[in-house]
Amino acid sequence: MAYRHLREYYSTMQIATGTVVNGKIEGVALREGSVVAVLARGADEPFELRPEDEDELLAAISEIERGEYVTVEELLRELPR
Repeated sequence: MAYRHLREYYSTMQIATGTVVNGKIEGVALREGSVVAVLARGADEPFELRPEDEDELLAAISEIERGEYVTVEELLRELPR
């Protein structure tokens, strides 16, 4: 992989799918205190980010625009089995 820092970033991530029941996500096992980002399908409500989170998001978008990303296929190959 050309972008070694991406490998380190993705190796600490967990991709999971769950269902919201009574305001909590069920079907996902996470450590207590885990920091998560949730992407909800069909969500049309606006959200707010802290300035440092917005800066991180904008930096990530810039990386993608420069072509500094991995494809889904590359990511799946790199995930532990």
